Amino acid sequence: MSTEEEIKQYIESQPEPKRADLQILHQLIMKLSATGKLWFLNGRDDKGKIVSNPSVGYGSYVINYADGTSKEFYKVGLSANTSGISVYILGLKDKEYLRQTYGNTIGKASVTGYCIKFKKLIDINTAVLESAIQFGFKH
Repeated sequence: MSTEEEIKQYIESQPEPKRADLQILHQLIMKLSATGKLWFLNGRDDKGKIVSNPSVGYGSYVINYADGTSKEFYKVGLSANTSGISVYILGLKDKEYLRQTYGNTIGKASVTGYCIKFKKLIDINTAVLESAIQFGFKH
């Protein structure tokens, strides 16, 4: 199965209204994605054990670890969770930037150093979310 098919199946497996919100966000992030590279992580480790929620990834950057190793990973991620939706903006050096820049204007969302979590798309200011995603792709 292709990555696009896995993403479509994942989004379609979600209950409404989360499914519709994920579809809108997927289309928005695809439009903003600089590289267009798509990822799908099913949330399982090498042994098949569930270790996280499945996620859709967009773009790419290289993570450099302290031991000198590195790996490619997605820049922006999208995931359904039990209470709503998470948008991940990875690779930012300043872990306070998202909270300080978007936390007070995004609406009913929890904003951490790399994650914007909300219950429903209608609860947040999508223009602010779009601005945060754009920033993530550029930095």
